[in-house]
Amino acid sequence: MEAISTINVLRDLLDDDARKFTSAEIELKNSLADWINKAGSLQLKNVLLKYLDFVGQHVKKLETFFEEEKIAAISFSNRVMQAFIEETNEKLSNCANPKVTDACLLACRQSINHFKISAYGTAATFANTLDMGKMAIIFHELEIDEKHIDDRLSQLAKYEINNQAKATIVLP
Repeated sequence: MEAISTINVLRDLLDDDARKFTSAEIELKNSLADWINKAGSLQLKNVLLKYLDFVGQHVKKLETFFEEEKIAAISFSNRVMQAFIEETNEKLSNCANPKVTDACLLACRQSINHFKISAYGTAATFANTLDMGKMAIIFHELEIDEKHIDDRLSQLAKYEINNQAKATIVLP
């Protein structure tokens, strides 16, 4: 069971969120390899491989935050990320068609991206409010990384993945 720390000030909230970001990134990294193997589209695999690299970079940048704050990166679980991962795995297990699997995987990844864009954007705002300029920049960079991947996934969905899933013929 995790120790719950009291959140009295905005900095406590930011520290708590950052611990959970780290757990979320690690949990996501552990799931990405399996999802990459399930992707049929070479372009989707490549985007996910690039994203896997981003996730590793995100963990390193978050470690900088912990060093700056002089706090231990206590291992918290991130229930939101766990729910996204469980939902993705459940949906993928129900997909019987590789083209639909790609569309499902892409859509689930975008849901995760939207969560992370919001979380990192909020952390950047908190850090700015707390006059933590260097950390605000780091959180903003993480938010931008997520937006870039989301844009790439949107383009891939629009011009390839969703059209292929729509055009799939299912034989009885």
